[in-house]
Amino acid sequence: MKFEENLSKLEELVSAMEGGRLSLDDMMKNFEEGKKLVADCTKELEAIRQRIEKVVSGSAEPPQVEPMDIV
Repeated sequence: MKFEENLSKLEELVSAMEGGRLSLDDMMKNFEEGKKLVADCTKELEAIRQRIEKVVSGSAEPPQVEPMDIV
């Protein structure tokens, strides 16, 4: 899945969990799936950050890259 699809699915899972209508078992399944989606999104964002750093470092002036906090 692409980042946007993962993020959309994560938003759906969170919304369902916040709705308060899920059984404990379903809440746990959503939590586990959500945790995997967060990991996938984080991995994708890290890859994008590295690509940006590579592009910036290839420019004529020194790169001005600030570290990103990915949570």
